[in-house]
Amino acid sequence: MALIWQAIGKTVSQYPKALGLTQKHLSELTGMHKVTISEIKNGRFTGSFDIFERLLDAVGLECEMTPKRHELPGWDEIESLFSVDN
Repeated sequence: MALIWQAIGKTVSQYPKALGLTQKHLSELTGMHKVTISEIKNGRFTGSFDIFERLLDAVGLECEMTPKRHELPGWDEIESLFSVDN
């Protein structure tokens, strides 16, 4: 899960730069503390979605939810997982 937040943070951090917004500007736009913005950008955010969404709104992003996809391995993959190398 940490890798997902790091990827999200990387994406979120690119948009303010492109818009010419500093963390101070983002803090003023969102009413969020600069530390919280930094945590989001660095993939270490553990707060509520409402807070996260304020930053997304400020930089023109949205979060899209998709259903999980579970894929079963093919027969060859199963065999290789359980094979015993001699």
